[in-house]
Amino acid sequence: IALTFWLQPDVSPENCWPLQGHQGQVVIRLPALVHLTAVSLQHIYKEVSPSGTVISAPRDIAVFGVNADREEETLLGTFVYNVAKEAIQTFPLKVQSMHEGKMPRRK
Repeated sequence: IALTFWLQPDVSPENCWPLQGHQGQVVIRLPALVHLTAVSLQHIYKEVSPSGTVISAPRDIAVFGVNADREEETLLGTFVYNVAKEAIQTFPLKVQSMHEGKMPRRK
């Protein structure tokens, strides 16, 4: 069984989560514990972009999970979004127990 949810259902141009600069961070807190196996990211195609470019698309992405106590973060995966490929790209996450692969808390 796959569960899919959209954080923002309207994916039309100029309806996005803008971040300033070359780096950004988005924190998503879910109301219950979940077991994630993949994440999907969508960006518009160059052809429908109001600016005619997709330089605003994220490129290098890291996904972290936080344990139930919100004390330790675990790296679930890193990936590269490629604007030359499909607009929606899905990336598998590392599936591991909470005792494996723990990383120290990020600052």
